[in-house]
Amino acid sequence: MTRNQPGSPSLLTTLVGRDEELRTLARHAEAARAGRAGLILLHGPAGMGKTSLLRAFTAGGACRGMTVLHGTCGETVAGAGYGGVRELLGGLGLSDDAARHSPLLTGLAARALPALTDDPAGHDAATAAYPVLHGLYWLAARLMTERPLVLVLDDVHWCDERSLAWIDFLLRRAEDLPLLVVLALRSEAEPVAPAVLADLTAQRRPTVLGLDPLGPDAVRELVRRFFPGPAAASFVERVGAVSGGNPLTLARLLDELRTEGVVPDDAGERRAAEVGGHVLARSVRSLLAGRPPWVRDVARALAVLGEECTELLAALAGVPAATADEALLVLRRAGILATDRIDFVHDVVRSAVLDGIAPPALAELRTGAALLLSDAGRPSEELAGQLMLLPELDQPWMAGVLRDAAAQAESRGAPEAGVRCLYRVLEVEPDNVAVRIHMARALAEINPPEAIRLLKEARALGTDVRTRAQVAVQYGFTCLAVQESPSGARMLAEALDELEAALGPEPGPADRELRTLVESALLIVGADEKATIGTVRERAARLTAPPGDTPAERQLLTMATVLTAMDGRDARATADQARRALRAPGVEREPWSLLPASFALALADEITDAQYALDLMLQYGQDNAAVWTYVLALSTRALLHHDVGAFPDALADAQTAMEIIGEERWGDSAVLPRVALATALVDRGEPERAERVLDGITRDRLERFVIEYHWYLMARAHARWARGDLHGALTIFLTCGRSLEETRVSNAAFVPWWAEAAVLSAVLDRHGQARELAAFGLESAERWGTTSSLGLARMAQGVARPDGAGIEHLTEAVALLADSPARGMEARAELLLGNAHLQVDDQRAAREHLRAAADLAQRCGAVSLGDTARKLLVSAGGRVRRMATSPLDMLTGMERTVADLARTGVSNRDIAETLFVTVRTIETHLTSVYRKLGVAGRTELSAVLETRITFGPQSPAWVSQARGRG
Repeated sequence: MTRNQPGSPSLLTTLVGRDEELRTLARHAEAARAGRAGLILLHGPAGMGKTSLLRAFTAGGACRGMTVLHGTCGETVAGAGYGGVRELLGGLGLSDDAARHSPLLTGLAARALPALTDDPAGHDAATAAYPVLHGLYWLAARLMTERPLVLVLDDVHWCDERSLAWIDFLLRRAEDLPLLVVLALRSEAEPVAPAVLADLTAQRRPTVLGLDPLGPDAVRELVRRFFPGPAAASFVERVGAVSGGNPLTLARLLDELRTEGVVPDDAGERRAAEVGGHVLARSVRSLLAGRPPWVRDVARALAVLGEECTELLAALAGVPAATADEALLVLRRAGILATDRIDFVHDVVRSAVLDGIAPPALAELRTGAALLLSDAGRPSEELAGQLMLLPELDQPWMAGVLRDAAAQAESRGAPEAGVRCLYRVLEVEPDNVAVRIHMARALAEINPPEAIRLLKEARALGTDVRTRAQVAVQYGFTCLAVQESPSGARMLAEALDELEAALGPEPGPADRELRTLVESALLIVGADEKATIGTVRERAARLTAPPGDTPAERQLLTMATVLTAMDGRDARATADQARRALRAPGVEREPWSLLPASFALALADEITDAQYALDLMLQYGQDNAAVWTYVLALSTRALLHHDVGAFPDALADAQTAMEIIGEERWGDSAVLPRVALATALVDRGEPERAERVLDGITRDRLERFVIEYHWYLMARAHARWARGDLHGALTIFLTCGRSLEETRVSNAAFVPWWAEAAVLSAVLDRHGQARELAAFGLESAERWGTTSSLGLARMAQGVARPDGAGIEHLTEAVALLADSPARGMEARAELLLGNAHLQVDDQRAAREHLRAAADLAQRCGAVSLGDTARKLLVSAGGRVRRMATSPLDMLTGMERTVADLARTGVSNRDIAETLFVTVRTIETHLTSVYRKLGVAGRTELSAVLETRITFGPQSPAWVSQARGRG
């Protein structure tokens, strides 16, 4: 064995007694090679050997043939936005301007740039967090296509929230990827991001490795390395006890004893007891005290600045560069400086150096360090790393630096880091309204309650009516996100009154746009819950529709359209107004305008334009990696597909939305994807599964909400009906009606509970109740005027009259629905008409309509309705011809979505990026598609999917229309 020289840093950080931990790490590395991702959390007190263990692991054979990225978080960059990521990925060379041309950062991986560059200047003023996380995921995925990936991050207690969030984001998508993540932290240290770290470890269930003190055998081995000759058992026992089994303390103690010439015998035992367990701090202090002052000054500069160039260390220490080089050599020979870099051998040594500096002197050093970094042209985030450690900000320039650092953090998509800086700014500027607004904007998604508190303070402190109005808008949308919209609506109403009083009847263009923005925000926020929708509907009814030439005008126009549509008075006017908002020239369309426009157009039977709005919203979600926007559009489109009878497409969209939210932290609280999937499952003949999906909704007090609650009730009632609980289903339909009456929503086309309740009442022989419900629906449908709502009304009238009396109404219902986009409801009307003829023993007419119902059900993919139609057809003496089947029937919704994209030539990676899932997930789905369809690859897949079997030579026009291809 090669002996290390006295004072050698490698001997002071040598690894002993950790064989079992190394074997555990090696097992997880082998699992990662096999495609089983893992997370290891390594913890122990300072000096317990975490860093030495990680170095031994990454340098050993366990990681051979793997890409190993190893980083260490530090105190001076503690909490900097994506600081942990930059430490971890620094070896990839992606921190400068040339990184944007790297092959690693093509496609969606380019979104990672703000997190990676040393200075994010040049990126957008504020970058959304999700796109950066998504980009970093694709960067890691690209690395894993070449070889298995090991990510090792040390001193995670100093890691920022965004870096930890990315690790969580990556692990959520890495179940079958060749990935191992190892995080190491001090067990006694308070983390910078305790909540995120705790959540990560709780959710990902890591293998936890706690480093215990060295046992007797390991202590004996370390003693042997310092003292090659025999050592007395009492000496070994004493140094083990004095050091507490801490490897770093023990190594320093043994080095100190050897330097003194102590022999490891009984006398040496007594000396070990005298030197004691605090040898490290004491030896560092004595070492510096015994050297010239310039050595101490350089050591202190290094402790403050961290690993830095000699020139900066020399400037902070106040010595020439040559003197600084000599001081570093002295420190390295003394064994407290690393051999391979300008840094201490361990952070415990840094702490010992800092502990020897009086607080005022340390504050002066940190201030000087910040100024030096500024003179060197370093980013504001680096300066902030020093200023954040000051007990107080006592110079005017400091707040400006922290503001700049906050802006840089936001441009990285790291709002938590920016907010930390701004809290320090508030210490010196306690009445600053702009800083509070800035902080609240950053906190809106990550800590809405704190954002709300800051906005209340900002509004109370603000005196300018325009600023107070902008605060109200921000407050309203923040309240909307946390289901507190009534509070947001109240503040917006107050702000609008203030603005109108201050601006007068003819404000200038900028003030007019601000007033429009506040008014549109009030309509959006107020429309969310029953408690406020009545007030905002009255306001919308009094509005003069704006031209829609600006973002605020278009937002106001679409929301006013939706709110007035809920009265159900004029479908044509509603559609014209919604189209105007969609087609405003030269104005970028945002989700807050697209979704209401689509909703209003769908109510008015304008399916093509409604589909167009949702397609724009989906594109927005893809372009901005806005996953919730994408899921919301996908779920809404699923319901739209269902309304027009494209049930397989509805199921595909709903299942895709559900698969996406399954990988998101907020997925459990999402309502609409579950409602869309349950709705599709009922028509597929799976009501039990539909109920389980609905049972997964966790949102509190769902009954408060205007849109989602009533869609939920309809899905729940249909599932109960399909399971045979007719009375329970009817109760839910009637509950839906009473709730809508409380909300004063009277549009027949919005969740037509009345039509469903009328049909079910007739089935239960409650024909009087059915007639009342039909009369209610007819009055509303005639006022609204769409063919689908009128067809539903005639259908309800028809079932309410038994013994053939309703056949005329049902015949009219079929004709009306045939002229509407509602193919699924047309099939149902044909079924009811056929059954009515059967009840009066007109079997010929019954067979005609039941066969039509079966054909339509086949085309729509309405499995349950088709089964019922075919059974009735047999009872009417008809022959059930062999039903043609589509190969798509064998595919799940997600498989269908993937297959449709694959057949057009989209690569697996691009499909994965589009659907916010992993490449491995896409490969799994395609493999399943090939197996189910019996094809060998994409060429054959395209041929199979192009052959969509129907009853005619081609799919009816409504199919293309529903898919946005007409």
